[in-house]
Amino acid sequence: MTDAADDNERPLIAHLLELRSRLLRGIVGLLLVLACLLPFANTLYAALAQPLLDKLPKGGQLIATQVASPFFAPMKLAFFAALMVAMPWLLYQAWAFVAPGLYRREKRLALPLLSSALLLFYAGCAFAYFLVLPMVFGFLARVTPDGVAMMTDISAYLDFVLVLFLAFGLSFELPVALVILALLGWVTPAQLREGRGYAIVGIFVVAAVLTPPDVVSQLMLAIPMCLLYEAGIIAAKFVAPSADGARA
Repeated sequence: MTDAADDNERPLIAHLLELRSRLLRGIVGLLLVLACLLPFANTLYAALAQPLLDKLPKGGQLIATQVASPFFAPMKLAFFAALMVAMPWLLYQAWAFVAPGLYRREKRLALPLLSSALLLFYAGCAFAYFLVLPMVFGFLARVTPDGVAMMTDISAYLDFVLVLFLAFGLSFELPVALVILALLGWVTPAQLREGRGYAIVGIFVVAAVLTPPDVVSQLMLAIPMCLLYEAGIIAAKFVAPSADGARA
């Protein structure tokens, strides 16, 4: 009995050791990227603040209402940037841990899905920075009442932008989510097409919840999500199980 118990414990211990090793490698890689970015924390923040500064009146600037904000806000941004840069490495460590337990077909599908999810998240963040932020700040600058100086706290601005980045990055994962649902057999491309109207309503509700309370940012999120929903339907056609005739 003791030998059998030992035999059963050995694979579990080996898995735990492998998990610890992968976690340590991921954390070390993240810390190395963070150490490289910390000297440029203020430069990163200046680049992040540029979309707002471009829309402020002449002489307008960000302010710090808390004593430690000029230190902590750039550090927080540097950590977020390090997490973005190190994400491929972190995903690789997760993949290396779970890959040995996957079947060949699962491995063949998982790699494209992971790569697509990562690229779509980056695309969502880039879309928010280059297109959404200038339009949102331009709109807010135009509707600011006369006699009101638009001076934003640097910490509040950072939180606002990071929420937008996460909202757009995660929302751009919609095609990957639809493909996974099709792979699991929970939905078919035909069902996705039939539910297009409900999906559009849901997308606008999600956009209203995730974005700031202005029409511009809501539309800038909802319209790409509608297009990504259509892209997800197309992609689902190639992976949906064909046994039930759902594959078109």
